[in-house]
Amino acid sequence: MVRILVNLPDGFYRTAGLEGRFARLAEFGEVRRGSFNTAEEIAPGLDWAEALIMWSWPMLTPELLDRAPNLSFVGQIDITQKAARIALDGGLALSISRGGFSPAVAEMALGLILSALRHITDHQSAMRAGTEHWVSDFPADIDATERQLTGRSVGIVGLGGIGKRLAELLCPFRPILRVYDPYEPEGEAERYGATNAELSELIAESEVVVICAASNPGTRGLLGPAEVEALRPGALLVNVARAALVDTDALLARLRRGDLYAALDVFDEEPLAADSPLRSLPNAWLTPHRAGGILASVERNLDQLIHDLAAHIEGKPRAYALTEDMLPGLDG
Repeated sequence: MVRILVNLPDGFYRTAGLEGRFARLAEFGEVRRGSFNTAEEIAPGLDWAEALIMWSWPMLTPELLDRAPNLSFVGQIDITQKAARIALDGGLALSISRGGFSPAVAEMALGLILSALRHITDHQSAMRAGTEHWVSDFPADIDATERQLTGRSVGIVGLGGIGKRLAELLCPFRPILRVYDPYEPEGEAERYGATNAELSELIAESEVVVICAASNPGTRGLLGPAEVEALRPGALLVNVARAALVDTDALLARLRRGDLYAALDVFDEEPLAADSPLRSLPNAWLTPHRAGGILASVERNLDQLIHDLAAHIEGKPRAYALTEDMLPGLDG
């Protein structure tokens, strides 16, 4: 029997739909639960644990791992490049389930694209307010900024789990699909009906640009002032990754000019300030960092970690093992 330490926010333990997952963990051995935010809080549990299930904090530093002589498996929902390097260098069997968010995030990206192109939420808000426009001089009074997705040129920045699933979801719309991801192996884009492109080409040619990449030193500011300025007039920029990938001041300036549209699920500061200028721009569609945050994502996160813990105990290959070549795709 294995000694398993579970360190997750308290809300996990109060969600009825997750109780069965924790019961499955108990089948493997003794389980201790906690919601530890600091190294000092988690250290006593690490002295005892042989396996650890957690989100991403507190980071397992070399000093903390020195307190965990029996620890052999760590399953985390998310992890930074630095923390992953420490765990791998420490010889731990490390599994990551951040991919459990990918289906939901990709679906939100598709939803934001459709909502922005077709002004769906604008129509819904107008209907609630009683200010909707009914076409009376068809087709002369149709809003020409309302567009279809089918056949449009779409660029995906980051062909990880989110980008790949989004490419699959886009397939029925028959887009001209370009991908920028310098870390993906040759031929990967073609598997998803896309062509590889340099970032400058993707920006210049795409009517819809979707940011799906991880936020790390290699991607922060990926779309700086020059790249934001180079987006096509009338283009839609969708960000379901991290705000740090796009220069916010440059994006605000371009949105205020009125020749760009944006659909954003992530922001430099969260919650978004009540007086943020983004809130008043009619060409910006905003959601409160909800892309991955549905119960199905959490269930996948835990299922994947439980699967890999069972595989580790039985000496079998782990489906969600983190390996050296995966580090560039992590936030950091």
